[in-house]
Amino acid sequence: LDGAAVVLLTPAVSYKETREKLSQWDRRADAMAPLTEKQTDSILDIRAAAETLPIPAELPIEDLCSLTSRSLRSPFTTTVPASTEDVLLKGFQMLDLENERIETAQQFFSWFSKLQTQMDQDEGAKHRKTRDHLNCYQEQCDAILSDVNAALEHLDSLQKQYLFVSNKTGTLHEACEQLLKEQSELVDLAESIQQKLSYFNELENLNTVSLEQMSPYVSLPNFKDYPVYLAKFKQCLSKAMHFMKTHTVNTMQNLTNQLTKRDPLGLANADNAFTLYYVKFRAAAPKVRTLIEQIEQRSERIPEYHQLLEEIHQCYLDQREQLLSPSITSTITDLTSQNNKDHCALVRSGCAFMVHVCQDEHQLYNEFFSKPTPRLDELLEKLCLSLYDVLRPLIIHVIHLETLSELCGILKNEMLEDHVHNNAGQLGAFDAVVKQMLEDVQERLVYRTHIYIQTDIIGYNPAPGDLAYPEKLEMMEKIAQSLKEEQMKLMAQESSFSDVQLEDPNDRRASNASQCLQISSIDSSRLQPSISPADLHGMWYPTVRRTLVCLSKLYRCIDRAVFQGLSQEALSACIHSLLKASDVILKNKTQVDGQLFLIKHLLIMREQIAPFHTDFAIKEISLDLKRTRDAAFKMMNPKSVPGFFRLNSHNAILEFLLEGSPEIKEHYIDSKKDVDRHLKFSCEQFIQQQTHLFVGNLEEFLTKVSALKTMAIQGGPTYNLSQQPWAQPAKINDIVMATYRVMKSKLPSTLQSMSLYLANRDTEFILFKPVRNNIQQVFQRLHALLQEEYSGEDLQIIACPSMEQVRLALASLTKS
Repeated sequence: LDGAAVVLLTPAVSYKETREKLSQWDRRADAMAPLTEKQTDSILDIRAAAETLPIPAELPIEDLCSLTSRSLRSPFTTTVPASTEDVLLKGFQMLDLENERIETAQQFFSWFSKLQTQMDQDEGAKHRKTRDHLNCYQEQCDAILSDVNAALEHLDSLQKQYLFVSNKTGTLHEACEQLLKEQSELVDLAESIQQKLSYFNELENLNTVSLEQMSPYVSLPNFKDYPVYLAKFKQCLSKAMHFMKTHTVNTMQNLTNQLTKRDPLGLANADNAFTLYYVKFRAAAPKVRTLIEQIEQRSERIPEYHQLLEEIHQCYLDQREQLLSPSITSTITDLTSQNNKDHCALVRSGCAFMVHVCQDEHQLYNEFFSKPTPRLDELLEKLCLSLYDVLRPLIIHVIHLETLSELCGILKNEMLEDHVHNNAGQLGAFDAVVKQMLEDVQERLVYRTHIYIQTDIIGYNPAPGDLAYPEKLEMMEKIAQSLKEEQMKLMAQESSFSDVQLEDPNDRRASNASQCLQISSIDSSRLQPSISPADLHGMWYPTVRRTLVCLSKLYRCIDRAVFQGLSQEALSACIHSLLKASDVILKNKTQVDGQLFLIKHLLIMREQIAPFHTDFAIKEISLDLKRTRDAAFKMMNPKSVPGFFRLNSHNAILEFLLEGSPEIKEHYIDSKKDVDRHLKFSCEQFIQQQTHLFVGNLEEFLTKVSALKTMAIQGGPTYNLSQQPWAQPAKINDIVMATYRVMKSKLPSTLQSMSLYLANRDTEFILFKPVRNNIQQVFQRLHALLQEEYSGEDLQIIACPSMEQVRLALASLTKS
């Protein structure tokens, strides 16, 4: 673009030519540098400014030549300005042609040829100079290449010599390593041979080696003269084992003899016994432990060592038994004499003593030996059996269930679950003895429970005070009321300057309508909760109390299956005793007292057996001989057999064999359901009896009317109820008034009896609600009958209270 601008902006080019040349600049479709409109305008502006630009004072040769040649190429004669002449003159002077003039074309061509030759010479001088430099460089490079080739030849020679030396060195190194390896193998072989020869070399000296210096020896491989040396080695091994056994046995026997002399009867107290029987042995354990470890290491591979280890075990255990047995027997005897009247304390202290013995023996055994042996547990079990032999005669003579149940708790919870479970490894022998002892206690407990049920529940003969109902409840009610009044007086005196708030809860009748006192300024420890006489444990019927106490003792002491059988037996016996007591109270007092007594105690039983998470049902298997009996009768009376069976005498026998087999039947007895069944029956009986007491006359009247209607329906004579003598309005009025008087006179006493016996408002409401509904239903039936059979005047004579009056009367009597 710059070159084009120079050409376009020369003074010889007109503005029109400039425009044409600009248009030709980017005429091609693939113009390399097309001009924008702004660039075109800039070139034209520069051309306009260049028309007035003066020629420089000094023009380079190239520009001068260009200007000269352009002037010569012009077909027209151009007038050269003065300034241009000066420039040309200077140019000729530079070419040493200032005295020559070019007037003709021939002169110009001659001058131009001369100028061109001179220019070529000047240009060639540069190339020759460059060629000379390059030739010098080539000579230097050839010299360097020659030196490099010589160096490479020397390097190749050095490399060959290095490889030769390296191979020689590697071979020498490998040879040295091989020699060292062979040397090491030979040294090892020599040591191995020396080690194996040591058995042979030392054979003659073994008889003089002391036991402490004896090293462990192994069996010999198959070498020269092996049988001879093997026999000698076995003799030596036998002698060495004899030395080891003798040393170990003597050490243990000496300890035992020393301790036995100090305490020949094993009567040392606990502290001295621990010092005598354990500290001394532990101090002597390091003397033989190293030797025993050597024997234990070889016992699994060499039978002789295994036999030796067993003999050492037996010796150790015999010494421990000889030392401990008298002491343990003496200690158990002392514990028995100290706790001869407290079996629980005796069992607890005896078991705790044996636990310590087992743990101490295991710890002492570990001081001598590192591998366990079952013989230790056999010894400990034998020692524990000495305790069992003392306790078992005492256990089988215990008659109290409380003592037996407590013994079960000690053995099961304290010993098995606490001690044995946390240290099963050391108390394995004690575990077996305690389980055997526990089974004996449980067996004795079950046996005594059967006897207890037979004698104290089924065979219980109640005293007059046990059946003094409701007198004993009334007496306790008066005592509770007096205590309550005294407590209120005491609190009133103490709270003269305090805020006292009395609250009577509506839904808390369990304490027999006792007020719950809430005092904000008095210590709560002074408040004694008011307990209803019916809720007192001591006020329960003795068989109920004994049954529930018995079950509570048995629940966590015996297996579930055994407990189910005993609980079923105990509850059945208790229900039977309650029925007998209820009948006695019913005969001596009133029917209400007998029924409420039974309902009260059945409710107590159902509530108290609920926490026992067990099934009170047991399966009984019985043998039904009915089919056998029938088959025998048929065999004895052939006439009763159908005709096709009466072919001969063998048919009856065949039928007896085929059809006369007894039938096994299974049935379940659920004592809990028996309690619910008797409770339901007692409640229904009470509801029927009370309903009959209050509205029995009305029920009899309605029954007569129903019978009369039934007779008329079945074809009897028509009836007119108002004409019947027993159905006159005055008679009905007498019946209604008598019923109403009975309700007002006896209903409060019934409710009071229910409150006294049951002592729970919710229970009283549930039990009395059917009675109230029955009374209302009877009056409702009476109203329907009267409206159907009697006129308005007769109804006024009858004066039967309305249903609303009956409801209000029942409500008022109930609240009062």
